[in-house]
Amino acid sequence: MSERSERQVQAVWPPLRPELAGIEPYGAPQLDVPVQLNVNENPYGPSAECVADIAEAAAEAAVTLNRYPDREFVELRRALAEYLSKDAPVSADMVWAANGSNEVMLQLLQAFGGPGRTAVSFAPTYSMYPEYARDTHTEWVAGAREDDFSLDLDKARALIEEVRPSVVLLPSPNNPTGTALPPEAIGLLCEVVGDRGIVVVDEAYGEFRRAGVPSALESLATWRNLVVTRTMSKAFAGAGLRLGYLAAHPAIVDAIRVVRLPYHLSAVTQAVALAALRHAPELLGKVDELRSERDRTVDWLRGQGHEVAESDANYVLFGRFADRHAVWQGLLDHGVLIREVGPDGWLRVSIGTAAEMDTFKTALVAVLNPRGAES
Repeated sequence: MSERSERQVQAVWPPLRPELAGIEPYGAPQLDVPVQLNVNENPYGPSAECVADIAEAAAEAAVTLNRYPDREFVELRRALAEYLSKDAPVSADMVWAANGSNEVMLQLLQAFGGPGRTAVSFAPTYSMYPEYARDTHTEWVAGAREDDFSLDLDKARALIEEVRPSVVLLPSPNNPTGTALPPEAIGLLCEVVGDRGIVVVDEAYGEFRRAGVPSALESLATWRNLVVTRTMSKAFAGAGLRLGYLAAHPAIVDAIRVVRLPYHLSAVTQAVALAALRHAPELLGKVDELRSERDRTVDWLRGQGHEVAESDANYVLFGRFADRHAVWQGLLDHGVLIREVGPDGWLRVSIGTAAEMDTFKTALVAVLNPRGAES
């Protein structure tokens, strides 16, 4: 090989898709600091009894690891359907699960997106959505939310009628703002999209919504193009479990089965998820406490003069800062890690324990008013 040819080979190695060149992998900073409030985890771990049940279930699954798992994970789908049915009737054939709601979303884009098709959402929104579109060669179109991060339904209708998307992605509560969809939004958007596409309401933080805010699950019986996604990472305190799931018309579930990888949910994942569901009352037992802590945090931040987005999630978006990175870094220097995400000038803090939130508040005051904190 000539020297010129060798340089050309080196210049394109590895032979990555051109649109992926130079892109950093998604992910929040993982730093070892005393107070970690940046990835919306549930700060309360499982009890010893729950841990023992999970360990026993994993051990039983380990005995059969020489065999492939149930690729249809029927038992888990039944258990998830039973859990969801507290909000609205859901049967096992309406449920699908994967390794985190991220994989659920990717499978939806694999099945219903693709070349020549379009996905729509409304910014600011979850930063992984355009990556799902990119990875499935789906065109990405982002409309805009209002100044208070709400969704103007007339503008949303107009955009959908113009773009005619195959997939509409609507987180409720919205990430990173915490804003929930108004109840009338589901029906309006499902009607506008019609049978040419699906409307995905991402309820990853749905269990944290305030009283009186309905779940999109209540609309499943009305709209066959509606998909509602959930996760065990947040309210269930199962971020390390990596189990996301959806409820939808059985025909949508069958379509996803076409694109799923064989045996994508391991026997251990299925067993651990089933054990966690057996302990649902305990694992969800801190949700009310976290809601109250969220509301106290919102009130405190507003009392300090900050703008705060209305939140139905376990996090709060607040601002506005001329140099938000300096505030983020100052908090980190005080041992508190939050998330530098969302519109410019805003920061997001996950809701932790009462003690963690006290540390956050003390640190924020010290960062923004160092002389006052010293006096």
